Amino acid sequence: MALAVTGLTAAAPSSAAPRPSARVLPGSHPAWAAPSADRGALPDATRLTARVYLAGQDPAGLAAYAKAVSTQGSPEFGAFLTAAQVRQRFGATPQQVAAVRAWLTGAGLTVTATTPHYLEVTGPAAAHARAFGTGIHRYAVGGRTEHAPAGNVVLPASVSSAVLGVFGLSSVTATSRPQSVPIRPGAADRAGTAPASAGGISTTATCSDYWGQRKVTGGPVGYTAVTTYDQCAMAPSQLRKAYGITASGLTGKGARVAIIDAYASSTMLADADRFATAHGDKPFAAGQYTELVDPTRWNSQDSCGGPAGWAGEEALDVEMVHGLSPDANVVYVGADSCQDADLLDALSDVVDNHLADVVSNSWGGLMHATFGDISPTEIAAYEQVFQQGAIEGIGFDFSAGDCGDSSPAAAATGVNCDPNTTRAQADWPDSDPWVTSVGGTALGLADRSGSYGFETDMGNLRSTLLPDGSGWSPLPGAFYFGGGGGTSEDFAQPWYQAQVVPGRLAHTLMTGAHSDTAQRVTPDVAMNGDLYTSVLVGLSDGNPYAEGGYGGTSVAAPEFSAVQADAVQARHGKPIGFANPALYLRAGTKAFTDVVDRAAARDQAPLNAVADFGVIAGSLRVRLVAFGEDTSLNATKGYDDATGVGSPTLAYLNSFR
Repeated sequence: MALAVTGLTAAAPSSAAPRPSARVLPGSHPAWAAPSADRGALPDATRLTARVYLAGQDPAGLAAYAKAVSTQGSPEFGAFLTAAQVRQRFGATPQQVAAVRAWLTGAGLTVTATTPHYLEVTGPAAAHARAFGTGIHRYAVGGRTEHAPAGNVVLPASVSSAVLGVFGLSSVTATSRPQSVPIRPGAADRAGTAPASAGGISTTATCSDYWGQRKVTGGPVGYTAVTTYDQCAMAPSQLRKAYGITASGLTGKGARVAIIDAYASSTMLADADRFATAHGDKPFAAGQYTELVDPTRWNSQDSCGGPAGWAGEEALDVEMVHGLSPDANVVYVGADSCQDADLLDALSDVVDNHLADVVSNSWGGLMHATFGDISPTEIAAYEQVFQQGAIEGIGFDFSAGDCGDSSPAAAATGVNCDPNTTRAQADWPDSDPWVTSVGGTALGLADRSGSYGFETDMGNLRSTLLPDGSGWSPLPGAFYFGGGGGTSEDFAQPWYQAQVVPGRLAHTLMTGAHSDTAQRVTPDVAMNGDLYTSVLVGLSDGNPYAEGGYGGTSVAAPEFSAVQADAVQARHGKPIGFANPALYLRAGTKAFTDVVDRAAARDQAPLNAVADFGVIAGSLRVRLVAFGEDTSLNATKGYDDATGVGSPTLAYLNSFR
């Protein structure tokens, strides 16, 4: 189902509405709840919990002011409001809240929580059916029994303009995943037998201090006659130098960065301090790092991977932000799970209490999956928070994903892909027009100190050394890892992309179909995130402290959030807010390196390197990796759907002074 939702305006009443004044919520009945799978109504007494999101007193005005305050040349440009002012001007009125409460309680539901964004209600299925104009049925789905509304939710006229949408009536909800992968081979990667011969390749783990430093001698030929050992995982000091942060003298002083993930590591501050000092940087000063977490509320740990499954992501995000903006204040906001309701709560906490100037989000998922699509209510609820943030001067950065174009073909071999994808697509939430989508590059260093060498798009083909050490299989390798991006079928082209994004991209969907309307294209910007130009991360979380390489657009997002913190310092502490208009205004200038696929641009064989992890559990783990091979996404001259406007430079930071 194509959602085509770009703002907060209410959907027009359906012709199927029981009376003209009632309002139907499209998409509230999920497509997977098909009549053929219907197993009848839930028992009336079955207790359910749902959220009714509030539209506020002026949703169209909220979106309009968010655009105006973010657009240079507008009279309101930079005229940010406080959270209290936003609530007073655009939030739900007491009369609206009272009307919604009366409607819900009148149907027999109990209001268990009220926030500036929603009312949470609980009660028997029969009461939900009375309130929402549709029964809640059971459905046989994938060998499980799930429940969902039997039809679209119907809002009565008395509250139709006050309600943004209803969420939680379905037992199948979208979950988000971290957009990062550790480079060290895992248990599954260790399967297989050790080569009888290393074919001249070192049996001790070997890497290069910078791109091309150490040549592979006597090894099998790959894509090129001469191959080098892969680059060692990079420290923050090298990244600071490569992207011009060191030369700028900026450290993020006076800026605030919020990081949102699920759950929390038990040793984050100690690990971050140990990591920083181990690499010649300063630990956090007293009070510089804070956490907002509540372990008593954590839920859905089995489906979300639990705290241990997110600890590496948290460590990566915190250490990247601190590494590239070492004087910025950092607040970690741990969502109670990886589900939308809890992640939205964390985002809302940031804007309702103005906790930061920049928000780093290294998580995301599919817009369209076998279990259903992201609903219009979810989109509208997220956008309300993003627009409120823009008005307050808060920018949201999201990872663009690690599965290239997220097609089924990519998911068949990609290491961080969701197998539930239904087609090539731009991911969520990074494809939303109100956030900055951060894509990935592969950064090659020119020397061990971190001097910039080159970048290409983040996309890897991977081959394995044959058992006799004589060659690689398969060759060319299979897709393994790649930065997300592409043309959205769900969101129209935002104003800031109109003069920059080529029409061939904006009008061509990822299925190959032509779109008469110009559409949103991602990513907006890119930084290093390739798994094989990885970054170092230190982590213990109940285990012995260890450092290892991580890659993914989960690296790129906190890197860019740190750059934005440095830019805030360049503005003497004045926030930037929603970054995209400023990014596209600078597109094509020295503010960005125009990242292109080096091999394709020169009609050469792919860039490639040998990743040699040495002997692990009795097996020599060696891979041949090709770079710049990002599925159907291509890094070309100018704006492209693999790296956006490019990667920021010293000139980008200086442009804010």
